[in-house]
Amino acid sequence: MGEYPAKSLAAIITNQIYTIRDFKLVKNKVLNWANRFSTFCLLDNHQYQLHPHSEECLLAAGASRFIVADKQTDISSLQQFIDSSKGWLFGHLAYDLKNQIEKLTSSRHDRIGFADFFFFEPEVLIKIKPGELHISATEPELYYQEIMDASAVADEKTGHVSVSGRFSRDEYIAVVNELKKHILRGDCYEINFCHEFFADNADLNPLALYERLSNISPNPFSALYKLTDKWLICASPERFLRRQGQTVLSQPIKGTSKRMADDEKDAENKNWLYNSAKDRSENVMVVDLVRNDLSKVCEEGTVKTDELFGIYSFPQVHQMISTVSGTLKKDILFTEIIKATFPMGSMTGAPKKRVMELIEQYEKTRRGIFSGAVGYINPDGDFDFNVVIRSIMYNEATDYLSYQVGSGITWYCDAEQEWEECLMKAAAIKTVLENKEP
Repeated sequence: MGEYPAKSLAAIITNQIYTIRDFKLVKNKVLNWANRFSTFCLLDNHQYQLHPHSEECLLAAGASRFIVADKQTDISSLQQFIDSSKGWLFGHLAYDLKNQIEKLTSSRHDRIGFADFFFFEPEVLIKIKPGELHISATEPELYYQEIMDASAVADEKTGHVSVSGRFSRDEYIAVVNELKKHILRGDCYEINFCHEFFADNADLNPLALYERLSNISPNPFSALYKLTDKWLICASPERFLRRQGQTVLSQPIKGTSKRMADDEKDAENKNWLYNSAKDRSENVMVVDLVRNDLSKVCEEGTVKTDELFGIYSFPQVHQMISTVSGTLKKDILFTEIIKATFPMGSMTGAPKKRVMELIEQYEKTRRGIFSGAVGYINPDGDFDFNVVIRSIMYNEATDYLSYQVGSGITWYCDAEQEWEECLMKAAAIKTVLENKEP
């Protein structure tokens, strides 16, 4: 079975708060300390003040109990696992969970190896914010001393990593033009088409890589996630789904323009994105899809668009982000919400099932955890999950490294411009892997 039913530690943990002076120093110490565990999950807001605000920095380490998807353990088993205890849970939903939600298959090769879902109740829960370090564990004082004694510098083992693409530029353009034919025939309106860059012999230190990526491209839904020999190094700017009480909220991204060093040109790019008819068209299609998804689990008439075409600036790019929310039906289950909304519309397209069939047909690599979600469920049943984009996936056992990039394809898009947009989105990762100065 895919469940380890150890006794929950929720009833015997102690909560301690410690005063800290150097937030970044302590965060680095916590990360180096956490690496002794075979399982940990860091969720890092990087002090963004986006609405609604995320927890600044959460670190869950060690698994007192866990559940992993396998042939005997499906999404219904996940709900039973959630209901069996009221502790914190951290974990992921991989893109290929779609096969349990819809009648779909995945035949492409996956060389990273994340399961369709994995959730664990941590042995140690740490919250870090400026001035304070919160530790929830059976022996918080012991862990505090270990953290303070830990190094604040990750061991450098990350040299230059050369990557190859699954598609050449010409192959990519040819596929985009094929997808536009599907749109012309009425098979779909928009499709998010992704392609993989990879390296076969990448001997590196994931902690050092995460620290470097965070310095170059700190984003509000970043994560460092370790499951034994599998790593996710994530600099995501996108929230998939958040629940707080009876309110559920999604913030899809569609629309990207490049940041410029010159302030005047940067403002021009930002203004261009806001007025771009193409990007607005893509964004509103995804908003309509999210509204439809949320209406399946929300009270009638409560789903609304809180913000349409909001422009938010990140270190590498400007993004067009919309916000959709609704009031959940009474006694709705976590897995019912996921079945209605996953995979997220920004990484699929519309109509969702048909574009997922086309994704399987035209992409060369199984997405796995890419375009899935990582996050937490708290003891009250509230949760917050990101969209796994702008991410490096790494299998430490095989030294296989992968990152994927994509964009929304519509009838009006230009294939060459979509190729350039993909390269722009991956610029920070490319800089990190080549060990260059930004």
